[in-house]
Amino acid sequence: MLKAEALHLADRTSEALEAISEAEKAVERSEEREWCAELHRLRGVFLATLGADETQIEASFCAAIRIAREQKSISLEKRAEGTYAEYRRQKATASGGRGIRLPL
Repeated sequence: MLKAEALHLADRTSEALEAISEAEKAVERSEEREWCAELHRLRGVFLATLGADETQIEASFCAAIRIAREQKSISLEKRAEGTYAEYRRQKATASGGRGIRLPL
C-alpha cells in the first residue's frame, strides 16, 4: 500500500493502480485480509484521479465500506465513507472527467 501511495503522490497513478493489484494478489496468497477495505478505497481514489468510469469508482468505494463493516473495522469504514463522500462532493461540483483529487 505504501508503494501505491508513493506512486500516486509522484503523479504516477497508473503505476499506483498496478501496485494495488499486486497487493491484492499478495493478500490472496497470504489470506491476511485486514487491509482489503483500504486497498479498495485506494483503488477508488486512484480511479477517480484518472477519470475512470464512475461505476468502477463507486464499486471500489462501496466494496471498501462493505468489507470494513464485515470486518467490524469502524475506523476503516469511516475512512472509506469519508473518501466516498468527498468523491461525490467533488464530482457534483466538477466539470466532468478528470481532475478529482481525493485525500489518501
